[in-house]
Amino acid sequence: MYFVYSLLLTLGFLVLLPRFLFDAFRHGKYVAGFCERLGSISLFESQGRPVVWIHCVSVGESQAARPLVRGIRQRFPDYVLVISTTTLTGQNLARELFKSEAAKVFYFPFDWRWTVRRALKAINPSAVLIMETELWPGFLRECHTQQIPVAIVNGRISHQSFRRYKWISGFVSRVLECLSVGIMQTETDAERIRSLGLSPSKVFVSGNLKFDGGTMPSSNTLAGELRQRFNIAIKAPLILAASTHAPEERVMLEAFQRLRSSQKIRLMLAPRHPGRFADVASLLDSSGLTWTRRSNLASPIDQTCDAILLDTIGELPAIYSLAAVVFVGGSIANNGGHNILEPAAVGAAIVTGAHTQNFDGIVRVFAENQAIIQLPLLSDGQAASALGNLLTELLTDKQRRYELGQRAKHLVEQNQGATARTLDLLDSLLEQPPLTVNR
Repeated sequence: MYFVYSLLLTLGFLVLLPRFLFDAFRHGKYVAGFCERLGSISLFESQGRPVVWIHCVSVGESQAARPLVRGIRQRFPDYVLVISTTTLTGQNLARELFKSEAAKVFYFPFDWRWTVRRALKAINPSAVLIMETELWPGFLRECHTQQIPVAIVNGRISHQSFRRYKWISGFVSRVLECLSVGIMQTETDAERIRSLGLSPSKVFVSGNLKFDGGTMPSSNTLAGELRQRFNIAIKAPLILAASTHAPEERVMLEAFQRLRSSQKIRLMLAPRHPGRFADVASLLDSSGLTWTRRSNLASPIDQTCDAILLDTIGELPAIYSLAAVVFVGGSIANNGGHNILEPAAVGAAIVTGAHTQNFDGIVRVFAENQAIIQLPLLSDGQAASALGNLLTELLTDKQRRYELGQRAKHLVEQNQGATARTLDLLDSLLEQPPLTVNR
């Protein structure tokens, strides 16, 4: 089965190669770190100490890993940490977040046996921690062959992923045998990974690291800088549309246009993917609004413009505390929603669309505690009208916004502690640092 997987991986790579090359020349994607993706990773300074390799797929996993990285550094100081990512945006953010904590930040290798072996030889890890649940069969098998313990940390298996895995449950079960431990976010996630074949003795529930990560101090200075530059003030409340996908920017712009006829407000759009910055800029150009980009040099228009395009990576958490209302995207568009915990941690009033299946457990708890407002399933046109009405209600009722945000903040505070529980569960892997072994 592994041979079939490798063959399909190779065929898929060849089929998609023209698209990769097109994106590489047009957007600069995939070029960065291509040699690292082939397993050619440059040397780094470990001073003979054992290495823990933490893999974060992209931006969300990198953000979630912050409290874990800090905790490992404090509890297991004998280890050197290295961080890998899969995406370019994740790589850029990880380099910024972990520049003081990690000895190296690099790209995860393609999942062929020879590329994985090259990467493992270069990194020579004593343990590998995979954030959430990215199962790369070739990588896991090679770690198992080389007796490198691998742990899933902050593990999550969405309903959609679970259904896909069930189609190949026999193969997935063999892949999961290569894991040393699965530390899952919820009991639902734990049950899913057990039913897919991971031994119950290896499965634990820790809670969600993002509850801890959302409250880590990292953005007060930046928040102050952004508040001053863009003149964000109570008299002109800011609506933040965070981690948006098409057509959510257009929906938000329609709702915003209706609102601004009756009150002084401002809008910030923060698309989820950098590749869409240009598309959203075109929408703003045709909207008739005055607007600016965060990436531009500061200018007088920043103080008075109607809308701001947040076209940077890693700065979104600093904006949450400045916004009167936060719409969390990927939820009117059917993308499963994005993380609500960061805005919740600062007491923001949060609104989402109906499609939040990627965070269904968290959203359900917030909804049950009246700590979030979720729109019903609507067409794009209906969503613009409903969102406009809801924003009008929230912006004219300061007390309701405050109570909504405080309930959200309280839920985050109630659910903290996943980092400590995760570190306790990792003791058996990390408490006795082995001597480094050249493989």
